[in-house]
Amino acid sequence: MKVLKFGGTSVGSAERMKNVAKLVLNGEQNLVVLSAMSGTTNSLVEISNYLYKKNSDGANDVISKLEIKYANEVNDLYSSDEYKQKGMELIRERFNYIKSFANNIFTVFEEKIILAQGELISTGMFNLYLQEQGVKSILLPALDYMRIDKNNEPDTAFIRENLNAILDKNKGYEIYVTQGYICRNAFGEVDNLQRGGSDYTASLIGAAILADEIQIWTDIDGMHNNDPRFVEGTKPVHDLSFDEAAELAYFGAKILHPTCVLPAKVNNIPVRILNTMEPTAYGTLISGKQCSNRVAAIAAKDNITAIKIKSGRMLLAYGFLRKVFEIFESYKTPIDMITTSEVGVSVTIDNSRHLYDIVEDLKKYATVEVDENQVIICIVGDFVASSKGYASQIFDALKEVPIRMISYGGSSHNVSVLINAEDKANALKALSAKLF
Repeated sequence: MKVLKFGGTSVGSAERMKNVAKLVLNGEQNLVVLSAMSGTTNSLVEISNYLYKKNSDGANDVISKLEIKYANEVNDLYSSDEYKQKGMELIRERFNYIKSFANNIFTVFEEKIILAQGELISTGMFNLYLQEQGVKSILLPALDYMRIDKNNEPDTAFIRENLNAILDKNKGYEIYVTQGYICRNAFGEVDNLQRGGSDYTASLIGAAILADEIQIWTDIDGMHNNDPRFVEGTKPVHDLSFDEAAELAYFGAKILHPTCVLPAKVNNIPVRILNTMEPTAYGTLISGKQCSNRVAAIAAKDNITAIKIKSGRMLLAYGFLRKVFEIFESYKTPIDMITTSEVGVSVTIDNSRHLYDIVEDLKKYATVEVDENQVIICIVGDFVASSKGYASQIFDALKEVPIRMISYGGSSHNVSVLINAEDKANALKALSAKLF
């Protein structure tokens, strides 16, 4: 069995849902993971914001507009009166449920319930469409098997046990349809996976059922070797290793979230990124295969803050770095890059929410300098330890770009440099011209 995930753009209209149906009906038994229709989650967030402010009129206005949109999609999706009626019943049921929150005390718990409705609607509509076409399909509610623990991490043992039990009870279907993104938490409340969303759901499902392949269908034909928004003539990378894909995903290639790679890597399940709009394109295949001695791709991560921590006491002080890292840990702020010298250490973070408090605590041990509006440029491949010449090519390409930090050798798949945001476009273009 394969797991096929389709994002909000891929199911963004009745016509696109019909195209997705053609893709999943390929003669194989598939488990299909769907996001909410594009734009829906933003509307649900807007509804929630009105409800937080106790503005039921504002909320009901957005609800009515969204309900009308879905009613139009239902009319376009189904051809028979029977299924048009079933589709409208589904829409009325879900939107009446959303409206019921207008008169209640509104909390984060209720907001997560409202946000879950987008996926519940899209999967319900899609499953009804398949059934109208005579397909033997069934809806598997993600809330019955997808769970996170008290640390907000996937409870993989629970997911594996419960999902496989559900599949065992429902054998013989051609297509299984389920929701991405949504889950329950350790207390049984409706929650979501946050990081990676529906991609993460697909990867967790693939690992739980030991799928033959996980397919991520999106609106671009695979991971490109550079950012097409800044560099002309980029090309999709046909093959990536799990480690290369994780590095690219973490350092800015937004087509895939880094958390999605790990479950597939642990179980050695290939992940293929494909284009819904161009389904015959090869896309990108992510697997355990290593392609040695090459630069695979370049990615950029924006909104980075660099923190330089300088102290004469650092020299030969074996406890200094521990104290530094404990400060970041206390504010649950991950570090992206780190470089050290005899008298100081520089780190970068991509979450500046607790920046002021972190800096104040660091000043107890050192002099602190902060540079905001930075960008990490990440060059990914297999080249650091096993080959010659790539480092000189990288830094020769960047000879006109001021470099704030360099991370080299921490991974055999990644060279990262920190630069000012204003130099990002020039750096990406220069690296492409030199390396590709």
